[in-house]
Amino acid sequence: MRAVANSASGDSVVDRIVRLLSAFPEDVSALQLSELAERAGLPLTTAHRLVRQLAHHGLLDAAPGGLVRPGLRLWELVNRTAPTLALRQAAMPFMEDIQQVLNQNVNLAVLDGWDALFVERLSRRGSVANRARVAGRMPVHTSSAGLALMAHQDRLLQSQYLDQFADPDGKVATDAVRLLLSETFHQGFAQLKGVVDPDTWGIAVPVLDARQRAVASLGVVVPLREMRLQALVPALQTAARGIARRLNDS
Repeated sequence: MRAVANSASGDSVVDRIVRLLSAFPEDVSALQLSELAERAGLPLTTAHRLVRQLAHHGLLDAAPGGLVRPGLRLWELVNRTAPTLALRQAAMPFMEDIQQVLNQNVNLAVLDGWDALFVERLSRRGSVANRARVAGRMPVHTSSAGLALMAHQDRLLQSQYLDQFADPDGKVATDAVRLLLSETFHQGFAQLKGVVDPDTWGIAVPVLDARQRAVASLGVVVPLREMRLQALVPALQTAARGIARRLNDS
């Protein structure tokens, strides 16, 4: 059977492998085979066969007792060829500088669909809670990172994004999100107070390319009482411009 052949249910082997690898939740590093099969929507026998084959190539690790976790080979391949590798390398010196100055969490995100996908995060002991995790996602409208990213996209993409908020009784939700994006664009940064966590304040700025489109966002999470916008925002914007220059030079 070829790897692209379809099963009786109509999905291909590739589809089933993707479902299997995507079934691991963000905060869990290993699952029992039976739970992995259930989360992936696969018969247990199919999941067992695929896990055995993927483990043979090091993409999964199947331990005695049925515990399955992502394999080191998968981590190696992802980190070697990830499209965010150049971005992370360009951003890291600036993120470290911001963290040194603020002594708080710093994060780097990109836009993926209608989510902010976090590709790097720096934390420090004693800093406030930060729900953003590396390889974690947050909806655009619930994160300062997401708003900074979406506010600096082309109008067609923004329109497609806003369409999901239209309700049968009107466009109240759409208008509210559109206002958030407009404010973010015109002030040059996004801020959300107490949305993700009641005691924190998220601030993010876009990293812009030559067309003034956001290729990433650089953000901080600080205590809600920390209201030094006049110090926070210029520091973030200076760092974001530095990241953009390094990306352009690479």
